[in-house]
Amino acid sequence: MGSGPDAARRLTWALAITLVFLVAEVVGGILANSLALLADAGHMFTDAGALALSLFVAWYAKQPANTRKTYGYIRLEILAAFVNGATLLAISAFITWEAILRLRTPEPTEGGLMLAVAGAGLVANLGAAWMLRPRDGDSLNMRGAYLHILGDVLGLLGTVVAAVIIRETGWTVADPLVSIFTTLLIIRSSWALVRESVDILMEGAPSHISCDQVRTALADIPGVEEIHDLHVWTLTSGVVAMSVHAVVPDAERHQAVLVAAHDTVTRFGIHHVTVQLERDPLRDREQHLHA
Repeated sequence: MGSGPDAARRLTWALAITLVFLVAEVVGGILANSLALLADAGHMFTDAGALALSLFVAWYAKQPANTRKTYGYIRLEILAAFVNGATLLAISAFITWEAILRLRTPEPTEGGLMLAVAGAGLVANLGAAWMLRPRDGDSLNMRGAYLHILGDVLGLLGTVVAAVIIRETGWTVADPLVSIFTTLLIIRSSWALVRESVDILMEGAPSHISCDQVRTALADIPGVEEIHDLHVWTLTSGVVAMSVHAVVPDAERHQAVLVAAHDTVTRFGIHHVTVQLERDPLRDREQHLHA
């Protein structure tokens, strides 16, 4: 699930790099009067909080289950991903508004200092992005942390371009224009993260699994007369669960049907399975649950 010692180490290094260059960008942005640098410093501030949250969640999610939290705390990763994505959207909206104001009233910007700070920050954030690059088994929490850093990389790349334009031509409008462009790129990724995390929190079926196909496969098991109350959802990244009611009139076939059902849904990537076997349908007792 991407929450082991390796994930914690990657997050720790990325957080350290972010904190160092957060200070550098605030100082550089003030001295150079660069909105692009200050905007990216704002991103870095949220990045530091997001990485710290992701690091805490990666550790806390490993706490054991108990009688009140029967699944443990694995869903904290999804909550952290939602918070990270929502924060990025809010910061992006603020930066876009500030950039629009600067387009209306351009301000002088020190291109040379802006370029030096942005260049150094870009190198550092490329290193952090490489540490957090997507790997097999990474959680949505890790993906959220990676998107924060990737947002900074895009922002700094744009800031470098704006700094070169300002230094060579004196066209200070390049600063807010680049801020808007990079922010729109960040919004696109952030929205996808928020949408996916909300879908998991709402216990929607994973996009890569067709409930109709699962239903058909279960109904084809010998001895199964009817399938109802089928639910497929994601507990956390990489952990898909399913519950279903199967009508099997012949009680002697119950164990065989149960084994076949588990083997069948495993092919769909579902590994946490609950199957209720019924000799007679219990529809009248379950009308509020039918799916």
